Amino acid sequence: MGNSSLADANAFKAAAVAGQVGIDPDAAQTVLKKIRTGKDTVEALLAGAGALAEKPKLGDNPVGRAMAAKFEQRAEGGNDSYAAALRNLLSQYEAAEQGIVTAMAKYHEIDQAAADPFRHA
Repeated sequence: MGNSSLADANAFKAAAVAGQVGIDPDAAQTVLKKIRTGKDTVEALLAGAGALAEKPKLGDNPVGRAMAAKFEQRAEGGNDSYAAALRNLLSQYEAAEQGIVTAMAKYHEIDQAAADPFRHA
Protein backbone atom coordinates (compact mmCIF):
# COMPACT_ATOMS: atom_id res chain seq x y z
CA MET A 1 0.00 0.00 0.00
CA GLY A 2 1.48 3.37 -0.98
CA ASN A 3 1.99 6.10 1.53
CA SER A 4 2.34 9.08 -0.80
CA SER A 5 -0.73 10.72 0.73
CA LEU A 6 0.79 10.32 4.19
CA ALA A 7 4.06 11.78 2.91
CA ASP A 8 2.16 14.72 1.41
CA ALA A 9 0.26 15.33 4.66
CA ASN A 10 3.50 15.18 6.64
CA ALA A 11 5.20 17.55 4.20
CA PHE A 12 2.34 20.02 4.61
CA LYS A 13 2.57 19.71 8.40
CA ALA A 14 6.36 20.28 8.28
CA ALA A 15 5.89 23.35 6.08
CA ALA A 16 3.35 24.74 8.55
CA VAL A 17 5.67 24.09 11.51
CA ALA A 18 8.50 25.85 9.64
CA GLY A 19 6.27 28.88 9.09
CA GLN A 20 6.18 28.43 5.32
CA VAL A 21 2.39 28.07 5.26
CA GLY A 22 -0.27 30.13 6.93
CA ILE A 23 -4.01 29.72 6.59
CA ASP A 24 -6.66 32.21 7.59
CA PRO A 25 -8.33 30.51 10.59
CA ASP A 26 -11.81 31.62 9.53
CA ALA A 27 -11.36 30.18 6.04
CA ALA A 28 -9.91 26.91 7.35
CA GLN A 29 -12.72 26.01 9.75
CA THR A 30 -14.75 24.14 7.12
CA VAL A 31 -11.76 22.07 6.04
CA LEU A 32 -10.78 21.37 9.63
CA LYS A 33 -14.31 20.25 10.45
CA LYS A 34 -14.32 17.83 7.48
CA ILE A 35 -10.92 16.43 8.46
CA ARG A 36 -12.08 15.86 12.03
CA THR A 37 -15.32 14.23 10.86
CA GLY A 38 -13.34 11.87 8.61
CA LYS A 39 -10.90 11.14 11.43
CA ASP A 40 -13.77 10.31 13.81
CA THR A 41 -15.31 8.00 11.21
CA VAL A 42 -12.02 6.14 10.65
CA GLU A 43 -11.48 5.80 14.41
CA ALA A 44 -14.96 4.24 14.74
CA LEU A 45 -14.27 1.83 11.86
CA LEU A 46 -10.92 0.91 13.37
CA ALA A 47 -12.54 0.22 16.73
CA GLY A 48 -14.88 -2.27 15.05
CA ALA A 49 -12.27 -3.81 12.75
CA GLY A 50 -11.43 -6.51 15.28
CA ALA A 51 -14.82 -8.09 14.73
CA LEU A 52 -13.74 -8.94 11.18
CA ALA A 53 -10.95 -11.17 12.47
CA GLU A 54 -13.32 -14.06 13.08
CA LYS A 55 -12.28 -17.04 11.01
CA PRO A 56 -14.94 -17.65 8.31
CA LYS A 57 -16.43 -21.10 7.99
CA LEU A 58 -15.25 -22.28 4.59
CA GLY A 59 -15.33 -26.00 5.18
CA ASP A 60 -13.46 -28.56 7.21
CA ASN A 61 -10.90 -29.48 4.59
CA PRO A 62 -7.31 -28.35 3.96
CA VAL A 63 -8.24 -25.69 1.40
CA GLY A 64 -11.12 -24.31 3.47
CA ARG A 65 -8.95 -24.13 6.60
CA ALA A 66 -6.09 -22.45 4.71
CA MET A 67 -8.39 -19.86 3.12
CA ALA A 68 -10.12 -19.17 6.46
CA ALA A 69 -6.75 -18.58 8.14
CA LYS A 70 -5.72 -16.25 5.31
CA PHE A 71 -8.93 -14.20 5.60
CA GLU A 72 -8.57 -14.03 9.37
CA GLN A 73 -4.96 -12.79 9.13
CA ARG A 74 -5.84 -10.14 6.57
CA ALA A 75 -8.68 -8.84 8.69
CA GLU A 76 -6.82 -8.73 11.97
CA GLY A 77 -3.85 -6.59 11.14
CA GLY A 78 -1.40 -7.90 8.57
CA ASN A 79 0.29 -5.40 6.26
CA ASP A 80 -2.45 -5.69 3.65
CA SER A 81 -5.28 -5.79 6.16
CA TYR A 82 -8.34 -3.63 6.49
CA ALA A 83 -7.06 -2.49 9.90
CA ALA A 84 -3.67 -1.51 8.43
CA ALA A 85 -5.39 0.53 5.72
CA LEU A 86 -7.51 2.26 8.35
CA ARG A 87 -4.45 3.02 10.50
CA ASN A 88 -2.71 4.49 7.45
CA LEU A 89 -5.75 6.65 6.67
CA LEU A 90 -5.98 7.76 10.31
CA SER A 91 -2.31 8.82 10.19
CA GLN A 92 -3.06 10.90 7.10
CA TYR A 93 -6.01 12.59 8.81
CA GLU A 94 -3.93 13.29 11.92
CA ALA A 95 -1.05 14.80 9.93
CA ALA A 96 -3.45 16.94 7.89
CA GLU A 97 -5.25 18.09 11.04
CA GLN A 98 -1.98 19.01 12.77
CA GLY A 99 -0.81 20.83 9.65
CA ILE A 100 -4.02 22.84 9.34
CA VAL A 101 -4.04 23.75 13.05
CA THR A 102 -0.39 24.79 12.91
CA ALA A 103 -0.90 26.77 9.69
CA MET A 104 -3.84 28.55 11.30
CA ALA A 105 -1.64 29.49 14.26
CA LYS A 106 1.15 30.69 11.94
CA TYR A 107 -1.20 32.82 9.84
CA HIS A 108 -1.05 35.84 12.12
CA GLU A 109 2.72 35.51 12.61
CA ILE A 110 3.29 35.47 8.85
CA ASP A 111 0.87 38.37 8.35
CA GLN A 112 2.64 40.44 11.02
CA ALA A 113 6.08 39.66 9.61
CA ALA A 114 4.97 40.74 6.14
CA ALA A 115 3.53 44.00 7.48
CA ASP A 116 6.48 44.93 9.75
CA PRO A 117 8.67 46.48 7.00
CA PHE A 118 5.85 48.86 6.10
CA ARG A 119 5.26 49.94 9.70
CA HIS A 120 8.84 51.00 10.30
CA ALA A 121 9.29 52.88 7.05
